[in-house]
Amino acid sequence: MPQAPVRAVAPKPAAHPGARICDDPLSMSEKVLTDTFFESFDLHPLLQQGLADTGFTRCTPIQALTLPLALEGRDVAGQAQTGTGKTCAFLVAMMNRLLTKPAANDRKDSDPRALIIAPTRELAIQIEKDAQAIGRHTGLRFALIYGGVDYDKQRQLLRDGCDVIIATPGRMLDYYKQSVFGLNSVEVMVIDEADRMFDLGFIKDVRFIFRRLPAREQRQVLLFSATLSHRVLELAYEHMHNAEKLVVETDNVTADRVRQLVYFPSKEEKMPLLLNLLEQTGAERSIIFVNTKAAAERITDRLKRHNYRVGAISGDVPQIKRQKLLQRFQDGVIDMLVATDVAARGLHIPAVSHVFNYDLPQDAEDYVHRIGRTARLGADGDALSFACDLYAMGLPDIEQYIGQKIPVANVTADLLIMPKPRPRADGLADDPEEDAADAAASSPVNDKAREARSRSRNGGGGSSDRAKKPNGSSGERRPPRERKPVVAAEGGGQSNYSDPGADAAAGADAVAVPVVSAGTGTAAVAADNDAAKKRRRRRRGGKAARDRAANGSTEQRAESAANGSTEPGRRPSRHVPSARPTAPAPAAEKVGFFKRLGRLFGAR
Repeated sequence: MPQAPVRAVAPKPAAHPGARICDDPLSMSEKVLTDTFFESFDLHPLLQQGLADTGFTRCTPIQALTLPLALEGRDVAGQAQTGTGKTCAFLVAMMNRLLTKPAANDRKDSDPRALIIAPTRELAIQIEKDAQAIGRHTGLRFALIYGGVDYDKQRQLLRDGCDVIIATPGRMLDYYKQSVFGLNSVEVMVIDEADRMFDLGFIKDVRFIFRRLPAREQRQVLLFSATLSHRVLELAYEHMHNAEKLVVETDNVTADRVRQLVYFPSKEEKMPLLLNLLEQTGAERSIIFVNTKAAAERITDRLKRHNYRVGAISGDVPQIKRQKLLQRFQDGVIDMLVATDVAARGLHIPAVSHVFNYDLPQDAEDYVHRIGRTARLGADGDALSFACDLYAMGLPDIEQYIGQKIPVANVTADLLIMPKPRPRADGLADDPEEDAADAAASSPVNDKAREARSRSRNGGGGSSDRAKKPNGSSGERRPPRERKPVVAAEGGGQSNYSDPGADAAAGADAVAVPVVSAGTGTAAVAADNDAAKKRRRRRRGGKAARDRAANGSTEQRAESAANGSTEPGRRPSRHVPSARPTAPAPAAEKVGFFKRLGRLFGAR
């Protein structure tokens, strides 16, 4: 395939045949915006109006470098640092082509004219958001297609017709194989973060899409990424027509305004180190990157216990919840985001001050994209990495890839002391999960359990107010009856107690449970017991049960059982009677075989 001539005007040589290095690379990297204005390009008036309303007037280095060729219809592979406006570059080139050139005559309404492929759902959502803002006056119809949500709704959106599909490869091919739309009328094909397509295993899907597109002379392919590896360039030059690689060369692969530091703690020391750094640096809005979802959940729980407003995002989080968490983070409702590499690509979240690599990435390219979430569009930012004993072996590869040594910070003793939880700030939004946990902890069931434990520790004593009703009258526990000491009988040496309520009801003083001394007679004790039993409330089991309980005589219980004396209408007791020794029943006479046989035939 013929390649574009080498046009290297900078003193540095081209990294690939057909690549062109931008003029004065160092000065362009130091400047956020160039002296090139969007008005200088021959753009459609409606597109120019959308750029002005969005606030885009001057181009970034990658935009100034790629737009002149992309607006001519050339295939471009662009590489620049993260946060330098690559999304706007291919959106402007794509929209201008769709607005200035008519569609194919045989195009169906359900067939798109442009196709934008992104490796992750969050990146596809971000691209669609920027496209709606820039193309607000163009009348172009955009269809956002990604997995996890709204299967039928997205299919109906494609059937109704659209001009541009912004999608992840898997869900889009699912609809294509169902013949919901066709790819015969695609004029522009855009691949964002192409190197991530290889990492996530989407490259076969991308090749499948390329083979269904019109001929390479009839389409335009735009490929952009912060890192363009050799396998990506192989894909580009295999399916692109006279592609030209445009690179915004800088001294560093990473953003120039990111202050990088690396700490060397052990695995157990990373958590107190993180909490102390959060307090010392005063991080207002930060992202904490980890390698596994288990680490994300563990760090999120610890930060919540220290009263930080934090959310976790990983591949297993449902898509709707992921979108809500990202929106809350962008709106400032939460201050920290614990994320895996799902959030490391293409997301533009303004004013991210700190990026913490709690786990060093296993791929050097992921390090570049992680720290690229801060210091975007000329802002300053800090990237702090923890090289623990599990992931420190990847640090040499990262330093070799970025072409510089990362400064090392000392881990002092005060940074390894676990800090106390912060006090909750005024107006801090409570987390719904914490509210549910607090509500469960203060539920009546747990109150009863705590009261039961309290009574068991106090020896069963003490009264509880759980039975009180709001009116404070009905439902209260009746206070214990007061018992007055009665003058002891002369010479008897006993002290009796009387119940005032029972005295008022009976009209005379009566004796309650007596405490009998050694000189008291058996007849007096029996009389006192009879009088006390008359005043007691009727309990379950009837009078006979109370008599048996009071006497406690085994002989009387046996006699009652022998006489069969029971009161009519009395309910049987629920208590299991204790085993009493009884006379063995006589053994039954054993009937022989022939005798049983004779009985059998004799009965006939």
